[in-house]
Amino acid sequence: MENTYTTKQGDTWDLIAFRVYGDVKYTGWLMQNNFPHLDIFVFDAGVVLQTPELPESEQLAGAPVWRT
Repeated sequence: MENTYTTKQGDTWDLIAFRVYGDVKYTGWLMQNNFPHLDIFVFDAGVVLQTPELPESEQLAGAPVWRT
């Protein structure tokens, strides 16, 4: 898996999580690893986001941000 994702015009957090990780349940994980961009809801083209590997524990990956 690549370690970055370059946004396309109109991308949203959940759409990116689905494209990169295959499930929208990883939206929180994606957002946690891209803190400087949290104020963006709909992305312009060309924003480079970090897409680290998912944690080994599925419980952690699917947990709400406040539980991690």
